[in-house]
Amino acid sequence: MSRKPRLNRMFSEQGKCFDVAIDHGFFNEASFLSGIENMKQAISTIVEAGPNCIQLSVGQAAHLPSIPGSQKIGLVLRTDVANIYGHTLPSYLFSELIDKAIEQAVRLDAVSVCVNLLLLPNQPELHYQCVKNVAKLKTECEKYGMPLMVEPLVMLANETKGGYMVDGDIQKIMPLVRQAVELGADVIKADPCDDVQQYHRVIEIASGVPVLVRGGGRASDEEIVSRTIELMKQGASGIVYGRNVIQHENPSGMTKALMSIVHEGATKEQALAYLAAPSGIFK
Repeated sequence: MSRKPRLNRMFSEQGKCFDVAIDHGFFNEASFLSGIENMKQAISTIVEAGPNCIQLSVGQAAHLPSIPGSQKIGLVLRTDVANIYGHTLPSYLFSELIDKAIEQAVRLDAVSVCVNLLLLPNQPELHYQCVKNVAKLKTECEKYGMPLMVEPLVMLANETKGGYMVDGDIQKIMPLVRQAVELGADVIKADPCDDVQQYHRVIEIASGVPVLVRGGGRASDEEIVSRTIELMKQGASGIVYGRNVIQHENPSGMTKALMSIVHEGATKEQALAYLAAPSGIFK
């Protein structure tokens, strides 16, 4: 089956996408729940702001179609759960697929599925498990016409900074992005590099597969807006931001600000103006 119809629902006519990630509760980390304690309200707030997609887990995805109205926000279904996000790594690491992931994605009318391709220092078994996950999903995605978003994550050793910390070394990011492409990714969800002005090299190594850039940990409004503007200039097809939206005091305004950058090429001043609107804090 063709994946094109679902990709057309995911991306604008200009090939741009903003996916708001609200799947953090999947990972058994208390700090990830900040801002999304009430998922129904959190999802409603983001839907009102109008991003292209919302990334959810299988247990929360039903909230999306339950919202009345004709506006259709695409569902990106998270298909794997991992235990690698805490300040102290457990003795056994895993990244496990949900059962019959693609059938569940079809049932939930998803536009794409998302799966990790993790690269942690001295953890080759975890990387191997992720490679198997991607390969397994690719076969099922082809059968059902489901786009496959692969999330190549290069992480620092926990003893370096502790917790879920990204390694922004472009020399490590590029090979992992390319591996994701070689494994059959239709969309790449990748980390920014330390020097965002070099990000065109990541776009090039993706060989035509659209790259959506992750937001990572919380940053100031000015930093996240300026970084997003530069990443779009470097050739990114869009962004996948979670905590910088859902943990913001005005998540609706931040969503609209970032949408204006991704789809309209807004300046820093134009984007930040959306944050002067009344806040929509999640309760």
